[in-house]
Amino acid sequence: MNTPNASVISSVFIAFQDNEESRPVVDAILADNAEAVATYPQGLVKINAPGRLVIRRETIEEQTGQRFNLQQLHVNLVTLSGYIDEDDDEFSLSWEH
Repeated sequence: MNTPNASVISSVFIAFQDNEESRPVVDAILADNAEAVATYPQGLVKINAPGRLVIRRETIEEQTGQRFNLQQLHVNLVTLSGYIDEDDDEFSLSWEH
């Protein structure tokens, strides 16, 4: 008997240096992505999410109380997986073009 294959959702991830500058960014990502999970390998914060991960400028600004340019993510960014879609308000990762 053949059973249809269940749709597999690939995970995306982003990793930052584990430091004071990254903490509000990580908190914002976890607040905006309910299925995201943070792990803390030595010196890093790695956030995995099934399917899609969104980083919102507005949420980071709420966390820090200051204006935030999403280009600032690159200062502490170590690695990521997924296709990037980026504008002034959101930075997202997914496996969909």
